[in-house]
Amino acid sequence: MSPRFLKIEDVQEILNVSSQQAYALVRSGDLPAIQVGGRGIWRIEASELEAYIERQYAAARDKAGQSRSSAES
Repeated sequence: MSPRFLKIEDVQEILNVSSQQAYALVRSGDLPAIQVGGRGIWRIEASELEAYIERQYAAARDKAGQSRSSAES
């Protein structure tokens, strides 16, 4: 069974981004996360990461569709 919550390090490995980029996604609210414990350690629910990835795919499809429409005009 996969863990429900991921660490920032897990997110950066899955997305193949730097720790700064992963933290920026969380701080901006693009990737919803919670802080746990007294030291405010970030945890990202696996389903939220999957939803973020799907939103990025949708945005890429929309952008590609707009590019095609502009080229056809």
